[in-house]
Formats: sequence, C-alpha cells, structure tokens
Amino acid sequence: MIRYCIMVIENSLITVIPAAFVFAAVLRLGDRQRKKLFIICCAAGSFAALVFSVLRRTTAINRGMVNTVVLSIALVTGIAFLVCHWLKKSKAVQKGALYSGALLAGALFFYALPPLFLLPSDFVMAGQSVFSTEFLVNLTGALAGLAIVLFAGYMIFHAGTQTARAHNKDTAEIWFNLCLNAVFVFNMVNQATNVIQFLMARRIIPLNRGMFRVIMLVMNNQRFFIFMEIGIAAILPLVLLLQASFPTALSSAKDSAEPPPNPAVIRKQKAFVRRSRRRNMAAVALLGFSVFALTGLKAWNDRAVVLSPAEPFTLAGEEIVIPVTQIEDGHLHRFAWNALDNTEVRFIVVKKSVSAWGVGLDACDICGNTGYYERRDGIVCRLCDVVMNKSTIGFKGGCNPVPLAYTVRDGAMVIRLRDLEQEIGRFK
Repeated sequence: MIRYCIMVIENSLITVIPAAFVFAAVLRLGDRQRKKLFIICCAAGSFAALVFSVLRRTTAINRGMVNTVVLSIALVTGIAFLVCHWLKKSKAVQKGALYSGALLAGALFFYALPPLFLLPSDFVMAGQSVFSTEFLVNLTGALAGLAIVLFAGYMIFHAGTQTARAHNKDTAEIWFNLCLNAVFVFNMVNQATNVIQFLMARRIIPLNRGMFRVIMLVMNNQRFFIFMEIGIAAILPLVLLLQASFPTALSSAKDSAEPPPNPAVIRKQKAFVRRSRRRNMAAVALLGFSVFALTGLKAWNDRAVVLSPAEPFTLAGEEIVIPVTQIEDGHLHRFAWNALDNTEVRFIVVKKSVSAWGVGLDACDICGNTGYYERRDGIVCRLCDVVMNKSTIGFKGGCNPVPLAYTVRDGAMVIRLRDLEQEIGRFK
C-alpha cells in the first residue's frame, strides 16, 4: 500500500505542480471562455492518455516515440506560454498565453496519466485477483497518493489565484511570477533531457559526449528536480501566509477617511481570509508530507528484509531428505543446496493443508532470486512486496515461486538434486 502511494506521488507531483501554476496564471480572471477551453484540452488529454494506456497493454505501440512527441509539444507550448506570460501587454499576447497554456495542460495530462491508468492492470499481472484483499489494499494506496497530489495541486492553484486579492498585491504577484518561472525552468530542463535522450538513442541527432554527460547527470538526479519543484511551489503559500492574506479592500478601509464598508462585506472578506489561510497551510502541509513520503517513508518502505537462514537437511545420494516433522507447522521453511560450482540454490517449503504442501524455488519468473519471506498469513516477495496466498504456492503464475517437484515417503519430503541442478541459472 505505502509503496504504491509513494510511487504515485513521485511520478505525478512533478507534473501536477506546473499544471497548477498554468491554471492559476490563466484562469485568475475567471471568464467562461478560459475555463471552457482548459476543460476541453484537459479532457482531450485525459481521453488520449486512456486510449494510449489501452494500446500500451494490448499492442506493441512505441511508447518512447509517443512520449517524446508529447514532451516536445509540452516543451514548445511551455516556452510559448512563458513568453506570453512575461509580455502580457496586448490582448493578442494574452490569447497566446491562453491557448498555449491550454495545450500545455492537455499535453501534461496526456503524459502523466497513463502510468496511473495502468496501475490496476499491473496489480493483476503481478498475480493479484481483482477480488483479493491485496489488490484492494494496493489500489487504496495508489488512490491515497493520487488524492494527496490532486489536493496539493488544487491548493497551489488557489494560492496562485489568491495573489490578485492579497494584502500586498504587488509583492504577491512578484513571488507568483518568480515561482512560476522557476518551476517551469526545472520542468522544461527535465522534459528537454528526456526528448534529447530519446533522439540520441535512436540516432536521430548525433551523439555528443558532452551532451550525453549532461543528460546522464539530469537522469540520475530526477529526485533533485522533484524536490526543487516542491520547494519552489511551497514558497508562494508561505509568502501569502506571512502576509496574512488580507484583501486589499479590508486593509485600505482602516486607513481611509471614507465610511467603513457594509458589515456583510467585511464578514465576507474575513471569511475569505480564513479560507485562504487554511488552504495555504494545507498546501504547505501536503507538500511537506510529499517530501517526507519521498525520503523517510520511502526509506522505511524500502528497508531490506533479511531472509531467514537456511535450515539443515539430510543428503542421501542424489536426493535431499527433509523430515515432515520439521516442516509441518504451516510456516515458511527455507533450504539451500550448494551446487558443484558453489552456486547456492534456495527453495522454500510451506504446509498448506493437512495433505498439501507448497514447494518452490526461492525465486520467481518476474522478480528473479530476491527471495520470499513470511508476513502474517501470506508469503511475500521481497522485491515487489506482492503477497501470495499460501494455497497458491507450488503453482505457476504471477509472482509465485517457481514450482519444484517433490515426493513424500517414509515420513520425509524428498527432492531430487537433478531438479535443482536445472535451476542453477536462476541463482547466478
């Protein structure tokens, strides 16, 4: 559950933050034409992402090419949007910001949503039934991560729209523009790196060693860009909190000789202040939790699980003999046999019922030889954290251990060495 929550935050927040700034920059005036255009573009991007997700799962579509085209569109429209936002003097330039921002939002949705759409199918491919508790738990974790990201994006959007009504409007606008530009710079550097890396890999543009080093530096430090975007996004609500987010009309009324505004207007403005404070505090809290999730929580979730030590057995000629009394408690038992080339071949045994045993290699076809451990009533893959029901151990499919042949005779489980020899390659 925690793993998928972190995964969604890590993969989505870097796209949601610039999208929130785009929405705030363009939709602050609130006219219907702007909202309608953005809704259309975002809906089109979401639908295209859904179609692309289905094609990725059912066909051999070139994912890298599609992502490169989408990122190229996002890069071009992002540059156009920034230029128009900097100028914004004439109506034509404002329209340019509107259209480029809408196209950019659609492209960001198209790029960010396919991994989220494919998560449920990834659970199924890992051997989880859609009716299993494990599927529901993992889906809940993914939805929790998505909720955190969406709420954080909405709070950032609200902080951006709030600058037009802040106590010190000019200062708030300056901070908003600085944060928007900084977020876009980091985001576009990341986008350009992915585009250039794909073009170089396909030899569409010539390979340049200096450029390759820069690309590798960026690709190997993706988390730095995520943390920078989160930190920059948190600056705006912090500034507005420090300014107390008082509306201009409320502050100016105290210093003017004019009669005070209508009490109902004052109550309305004070209610706006309270809502703004809560939302700014929520934005900072959600972004802070995201940093914690990507650092401390991720480190805790990824902590290494130490496999239980191998248990003793008797070697009788070309067979391994394990007394039934040693393995009949219903818990996982691990054994290891050293081949002639010193390769350690591990296998596990668990009693499933009165007359059934689950016997398999301590490895699977999907995750390799990372091994399994016991957690409560399930057998867990150490790499992907998928939980196998004990009743499925010994059968092929998903992340289940590779089945291993055995016989039970004279009160002992017998496993042939030649069956283990055939699987030496899995443990090298």
